[in-house]
Amino acid sequence: MVLATWKARGFGLPTIASGGLIIWVISLSQFLPVCALQNGVAKLPILGYNTWNAYQCNIDEDLILNTASLMKSLSLQDAGYSHVNLDDCYAEKNRSAEGFIVPDKIRFKSGFNSLTNKLHAMGFKAGIYSDSGWYTCAGYPGSFQNEARDAKTFQDWGFDYLKFDNCAIPYDDIIREGIVGKYERMSDAITQLAKTSGKPPIIFSLCEWGWSQVWLWGKNLGHSWRTTGDIGPDWFSLANIINFNSFITSSTDFYGRNDLDMLQLGNGNLTYEESKSHFTAWALMKSPLFIGTNLSAITPETLSILKNKEILAINQDPVVGTSISPFRWGINPDWTSNSTHPAQYWSGPSQNGTVFMLLNTLSEPSTLSFNLTESPWIRAGRQYSVRDLWTHTSNGTAVRSLTIPNVPPHGVVALLLQDAGNEPDGLEPKCSVWYQCTDKNGTHVGG
Repeated sequence: MVLATWKARGFGLPTIASGGLIIWVISLSQFLPVCALQNGVAKLPILGYNTWNAYQCNIDEDLILNTASLMKSLSLQDAGYSHVNLDDCYAEKNRSAEGFIVPDKIRFKSGFNSLTNKLHAMGFKAGIYSDSGWYTCAGYPGSFQNEARDAKTFQDWGFDYLKFDNCAIPYDDIIREGIVGKYERMSDAITQLAKTSGKPPIIFSLCEWGWSQVWLWGKNLGHSWRTTGDIGPDWFSLANIINFNSFITSSTDFYGRNDLDMLQLGNGNLTYEESKSHFTAWALMKSPLFIGTNLSAITPETLSILKNKEILAINQDPVVGTSISPFRWGINPDWTSNSTHPAQYWSGPSQNGTVFMLLNTLSEPSTLSFNLTESPWIRAGRQYSVRDLWTHTSNGTAVRSLTIPNVPPHGVVALLLQDAGNEPDGLEPKCSVWYQCTDKNGTHVGG
């Protein structure tokens, strides 16, 4: 378990204090304005499929097309999952004599133009993978010093999306630039290619793992950026990712977003409740949502989670692009980093009301309760209708507070609250949260 105290929405150099407490020293430069990339594509988080979690290197053109067919037949495409993305291992181990990446001659014998044409004909966008270093993470050709060539190759093959990884980094005396410059090379190549080709720019997703505070600079270069290492198929991995991202939610908006990595639903040992929490947190934090499940073996329960229209509508909100954020940590004091017990109480605005996520991080059922105005998006003196985004029921009206009993272990509650007018007259105490609540004569109220 990692336990740390965080003093602001940013990170700096860690200092180890007595008792193992990690205190982070914050640099003011981390809060300088960032100019976002606004090139007309990917305003909303991308929904789709990625091959890595289920298949790693065991991919071929038949599997890709079969997956796309299953996405249609399972109505995942209708739910908004629009991309089918290849990950690593699709190429020959060596470039051609002319320096081009070559598709694996056996597994992709028809070539990528044939594959992307078929995906486009089915109504999907197509995505591909490369690396900012010499090689990909599985040892295939990376794009370092071939950025312009590879960007054009991917476009010529018909791909719409590029996931760009962080393995096989060149020696310092060769690269002679920082991590930002290493990713800027491909970002610039994609921008220039769009200008010369007249085609929409390839959607650029940085897979940098967060080591260099990518949430502070990634918005200049791409449309999403990985903030942590790879996800694992267990609750500890999910809790760790939720905890880490709870401190950087302000980085996400229409012009770039924190990428919490691919969905692990149906993989590993996640319970049904943990899978719901996984999907809810990823969707409401406005992460891209890439399915990583073997769709030929998907269960009805997993499918129902992936197709929750009310949760997906928040992720794809065309009016509000920001993430939910914690308003109270719950088990731990506010602004405490705990990789096994992240923040429990979250909220954020949406086009249709205020969204709440309540997360039970305990291994036993728990009652979760809060005062409405703890959320900055709730108005004092008003009452709110309550919509449960998992049971798809309207659950009456909340006045001042809400209590949800018996939330399952590692379970989640997702609510949409809509203003329903003034609260009833004569309620006591005069304020639901009475700290500094004061009568006009100066008398403190409540407490």
